[in-house]
Amino acid sequence: MLNGKVAVVTGASRGIGASVARKLASQGADVAIIYCGSEDKAQAVKESIISEYGVKAFAYKCDVADLNACTETVKQITADLGGVDILVNNAGVTRDNLLVMMGEEDFDKVVDTNLKGTFNMIKVCARGFIRKKKGKIINISSVSGLSGIAGQSNYSASKAGVIGLTKAVAKELGGKNVCCNAIAPGFIMTDMTKELGSEEEFLKAIPLKRLGKTEDVANLAAFLADEASDYITGEVIRIDGGLAM
Repeated sequence: MLNGKVAVVTGASRGIGASVARKLASQGADVAIIYCGSEDKAQAVKESIISEYGVKAFAYKCDVADLNACTETVKQITADLGGVDILVNNAGVTRDNLLVMMGEEDFDKVVDTNLKGTFNMIKVCARGFIRKKKGKIINISSVSGLSGIAGQSNYSASKAGVIGLTKAVAKELGGKNVCCNAIAPGFIMTDMTKELGSEEEFLKAIPLKRLGKTEDVANLAAFLADEASDYITGEVIRIDGGLAM
């Protein structure tokens, strides 16, 4: 259980992030919901968490690609909820296209949000973890970062970068009792996945013959946030129905 813990989840207004926020709240954690899109959706997640689980929840608008914005947001979270115990870096975007057709802005946007945003949030929260001599960092990568996907050179590069960042942070902060792990989802039923193509095409490549649910990822994140996983760090755990094995 996560009673008394403070969890920060980026990209938490929908999809995987919202499911992770709800799951951590169900385990007793107070939750900071970070979003960059729809305020209405973020507020809806916040209100559902408060009403269903009776924990504290706040929503904060923040572009994780902006280090100053991350710094100010974490300061406010600390004032509202206390020091951060669990950081889930889920915020991500896609701008798919073939490499020769991809614009520089689309490459930069994806890398800045998915990779730099993860770096920014870890950087801002790290000192608090070090002072406490305890913390859990959970980065949402992707099977795209393990095997690459045509038409997603920017996304694959950003998610591969998240894996390298995870391992480096695990080594840097391990001596301070801070665990840093990555989750690599496959095809999960989200709005982002719907934009990729036909579900039938995905199923041909998945041994379990179904798409994943956001709750599947949330369950794994909750395990990595819990003390049951205190001796696991630097790992990349696929949750993909066997897609990338």
